[in-house]
Amino acid sequence: MPLLEVHELRVVYGNGNEALKSITFSAEKGELVGVIGRSGAGKSTLLRCINGMQKPTGGRIVLDGVDLTAMNESELRKARREIGFVWQEYNLVERLPAITNVLTGRLGYNSGFASFFGYFDKSHREIALKSLEQVGLLHRAKFRADKLSGGEKQRVSIARAISQQPKILLADEPVASLDPELSVQVLSDLARVAREVGVLTLINIHQVELAQQFCDRLIGIARGKIVFDGPPSELNLTVLDAIYRFDKNLSEKDLAELARLRELIPG
Repeated sequence: MPLLEVHELRVVYGNGNEALKSITFSAEKGELVGVIGRSGAGKSTLLRCINGMQKPTGGRIVLDGVDLTAMNESELRKARREIGFVWQEYNLVERLPAITNVLTGRLGYNSGFASFFGYFDKSHREIALKSLEQVGLLHRAKFRADKLSGGEKQRVSIARAISQQPKILLADEPVASLDPELSVQVLSDLARVAREVGVLTLINIHQVELAQQFCDRLIGIARGKIVFDGPPSELNLTVLDAIYRFDKNLSEKDLAELARLRELIPG
């Protein structure tokens, strides 16, 4: 049985916008899946549904045999302990040390009383330190987050997500705020650590060439539908046009991105 099963997932917002239209796919433990598509395609909505931050209009999300969409809020909060999330904007507490930020990933496993006073026992701290070591930042453990570079902050956020010991790791545009060189470094760290711990990882990513470089599989979404699902080697101009096709709603930014990608992708 696949670790993650998404069945006919649909999301319609209050204004009538249909963000997702019958999304169906499954993924195995240890896979690195890149979710690609232009702005507004539904990529972030998909990740938010899996994490329980967005309630689907229809369909089911099953993680390790458990239907997340059938849970109440209390059950969902408990389930989120096993769903790591890496945000585009880091979401770190700037005045706190890196180690403390990583320890927040253990809050779901800590007692309410201990969490209230910010106390984490030795086992939690060992996990947090190991997570920082995995992203190459053990030497920055006591540095305040506001003293770290953008790349280091994102690596701390990866360590925080890994410290949850999740069944699935979701990353929403994790390198969108970084320059190209740092993007490669951070995504390389994310892919390496995910493979080391064997966690299923879904990466919502705008940079297609990075997705090709680091992911095992790509899912292309256009207008709320999956239009491609396969290995990076099968991404060609026909597939590219299906994902980033020209239409009246395509912005100048998306047109420029499509032109750039067409030069990189073989026919």
